[in-house]
Amino acid sequence: MLDVGDEAPEFELPNQHGETVSRSDFEGRRLVVYFYPRANTEGCTTEACGFNDALPQFEDRDVSVVGISDDPVDDLADFADDYDLEFDLLSDEFGEVATLYESYGEKQMFGNTFDGVFRNTYVIGPDGRIEATYEGVSPEGHADDLLEDLEELDPADIAH
Repeated sequence: MLDVGDEAPEFELPNQHGETVSRSDFEGRRLVVYFYPRANTEGCTTEACGFNDALPQFEDRDVSVVGISDDPVDDLADFADDYDLEFDLLSDEFGEVATLYESYGEKQMFGNTFDGVFRNTYVIGPDGRIEATYEGVSPEGHADDLLEDLEELDPADIAH
């Protein structure tokens, strides 16, 4: 994981509509960037729906949310449509941005080893610096936990 206080790496990725979204688009406001392994899987759906349900509360705090996975744009479009997701899902098909955010690498599942996206989250401050980190999060309740932590974020740093 990157450290609290680090400058968040810039990114430019297509969203589920094929539009380019960059980190600098959110300068001047807080941004939650959550990395998730695969669209339309149980844990990732739970996490995405949690963020979507809490989106009005994030917006009330002037906080934007983006999810990043290595799924292609078409899969993200289907995922967003299936669950009426109202925030940007970004396609990092080759894991380049996830690698910059130390959220991509070797994983093991069912005895198989492969490269993939880790379930990590960053809160990026209005100045582009990392304010909080969450490593290997549980999808259930993650958005709600993050909202609670945001209440205490100014001016404290949070690392999990």
